[in-house]
Amino acid sequence: MSIRFDDQVAIVTGAGGGIGKQHALELARRGAKVVVNDLGGGVDGTGTSDASEAVVDQILSEGGEAIANGASVTDLDAIKDMTEQVVSKWGKIDILVNNAGILRDKTFHNVSMDDFNLVMDVHFQGTLNCTHTIYPIMRENGYGRIVFTSSSSGVFGNFGQSNYGAAKMAMVGLMNTLKLEGQKYNVFSNTITPVAYTRMTENLMPEDFGKQFQPEYITPAVLYLASDQAPNGAIMAAGAGVFSRILIHETMGISLGTGEDMTPENISASWEKISDMSDARLLQNGGEQTLKIFELLTKKD
Repeated sequence: MSIRFDDQVAIVTGAGGGIGKQHALELARRGAKVVVNDLGGGVDGTGTSDASEAVVDQILSEGGEAIANGASVTDLDAIKDMTEQVVSKWGKIDILVNNAGILRDKTFHNVSMDDFNLVMDVHFQGTLNCTHTIYPIMRENGYGRIVFTSSSSGVFGNFGQSNYGAAKMAMVGLMNTLKLEGQKYNVFSNTITPVAYTRMTENLMPEDFGKQFQPEYITPAVLYLASDQAPNGAIMAAGAGVFSRILIHETMGISLGTGEDMTPENISASWEKISDMSDARLLQNGGEQTLKIFELLTKKD
């Protein structure tokens, strides 16, 4: 079945260039009315431009429908204004792609708190501002698709990106709760971890190698996660036409009891068994971890 977005309204943040631009263009080509949000700043978050207007012009030239918005995702009042304008114009919001971001890469012992907080503000607080503002509209309408743009730097770590990684993993935590709270309202939340050659990564990979990682090669995954066929609570990796799923499991572990055997020495001696993935489980919520503990205790008794 073809994935279309006819009569749907989508907001894509950070859509003035790179990955976000490709998401906006393809959503419009598949029928969505698109809000192209972008402050137009540099990779480090400084400056402004009319990048969003250029993307809207391209969408309009291709017969699509779109409007530009230059609000910073860090400005909650501006995001609220944007949301009100969109609902006033088109009556609803069906899709939110949280994509806006910046880089201020430094090793942890060198990074300033200003640079750390700014990255957190744009990536996580900006994502939170948009999601917290738009989620109630989706909930009320009984439909919504929220896509978070995380990163392997958050899920797995990356040298020199403590601020970026912390912000990106925070999104996964937010998604894991929203998937539960939004389920019965048909509001699904999912996460993408993209690998693409953009302004933000051009200094991280050679240009020849980067040609295999064009931004448009990420977009099919985002379109799937933004569609009515989407799963709920998935983390999907994408890059160079390769698509995979990241799953967070917990090992079954061991029970040492609460007596004299509960020592750090016994944890050390049992580390291999504690780390055994052969019977690891994919938990759907925090409560399942508690149930697993009780299960072990019952077996031990």
